[in-house]
Amino acid sequence: MPHYVYIITNKNNGTLYIGETGNIKRRISQHKRKVHPAKFSARYNLDKLVYFEILDSLDARRIREKQLKKWNRDWKIRIIEEKNPDLIDLSLNWDLSFKMMEKEI
Repeated sequence: MPHYVYIITNKNNGTLYIGETGNIKRRISQHKRKVHPAKFSARYNLDKLVYFEILDSLDARRIREKQLKKWNRDWKIRIIEEKNPDLIDLSLNWDLSFKMMEKEI
C-alpha cells in the first residue's frame, strides 16, 4: 500500500499545509469538501494540491511529513516548483499527477 505526504494551498503565494495519508484521493476530496470545518485547512480554504510524494511505509511518510514541516517556506516552494512549476491543482488529473510525482522516486 502506498503512503503519501502532500502539500496543499489556497492560491499562489498562499498558505501552505503539509499532511500525510494512506489514501491521497480520499484525503484531498475531504479537504475540498471541508469535511472537518474547524480544522486549519478548512479555515484557510486550503484545497489545491500542489505537491505530493509517494513513500513505501507508514514510518517513512510520518518522518517525511515532520521533516517537511520543519523546512522554511522557501525550501517548500522550491520542491513544489521543481515538480509543479505552474502550481496546477494536481487533483484535477490524477493520472498525469502520479506520472509527474513518480519521477521523484
